[in-house]
Amino acid sequence: MNNKLKGLFAVILLSFLGWYFLLKQSDYTITFKVNAATGTISQGIIEWTTTQTKNQKEIYTILEKRNFDFIKHQMKKGNDKMEYTWDMKSINDSMTNVTIGIKDLNHSFYNRLTAPFIATKFRTEQIEKIKSFKLGLEDHIDDFKIRIDGEASSKEMYVAYISLKSVLQEKAQTMLEYDPKIVGYLDKNKIKIIGYRPYLEITDWDEDKEIVNFNYCFPIPKNTKYVPDSNVKFKIIPALKGIQASYFGNYRTSDRAWFTLLDYAKRNDIKIENKPLEHFLANPFNGGSELEWETKIIIPFAKK
Repeated sequence: MNNKLKGLFAVILLSFLGWYFLLKQSDYTITFKVNAATGTISQGIIEWTTTQTKNQKEIYTILEKRNFDFIKHQMKKGNDKMEYTWDMKSINDSMTNVTIGIKDLNHSFYNRLTAPFIATKFRTEQIEKIKSFKLGLEDHIDDFKIRIDGEASSKEMYVAYISLKSVLQEKAQTMLEYDPKIVGYLDKNKIKIIGYRPYLEITDWDEDKEIVNFNYCFPIPKNTKYVPDSNVKFKIIPALKGIQASYFGNYRTSDRAWFTLLDYAKRNDIKIENKPLEHFLANPFNGGSELEWETKIIIPFAKK
């Protein structure tokens, strides 16, 4: 090997070592694929960290969060201090690639030197931890089904509605809490509910704080006469054009279909307005298998 090649090799080697030990963000990286949207995985991570805090006394702090496809956590437990960087990339309608970069802030140099080559305590524990997360996520995914229907249109409808606000994870619980108020008003005033198939109309979605403002709506005849009420209001929901999914499962997690549609729009460069409209086609009070509870969800195209 001549001196030029030796010099080039030395530069490449030193550059790699400098990057690996000084610039690389993680000590060890774990990658897997899962049949879920990026937002579903993001929600799973948040719920998992809450469980880890409760059961393992691990305290997680979000350092950075972008949309639903990137989360960076810091974890503290006693003297241990770790960083977890989650990067989710949608591959197709059903699959997402998840990459987790893990950094031990107390023993980073040692882990970089050993973890890729030796089954160290650090590497073994992290593999088991992420494996446990993945199994829990897969169990959750088995509880519902989502089908992308593509471009679709909703029908114009006249509704009685009540305006509500909640964190994303509690929207169904909030609906159930206020169901007696709006249904009781309609029953008391002898206002017919068409088909008893309510709608949920998102009016504002703060994706960073995961808070939604929404209208809980029941379709009623257009010529309805009503008594004014401080909570129950009336209006027309116009027909919408957008992308639609069919969700089968408990209404508590119907937002999993929202995330699927967001990924679909992003992959296909479709501009949408993040205000989903849900139409519940089954009455959960009738019981039955949750996988038979169907909801049509449409997210409208962005206005030109």
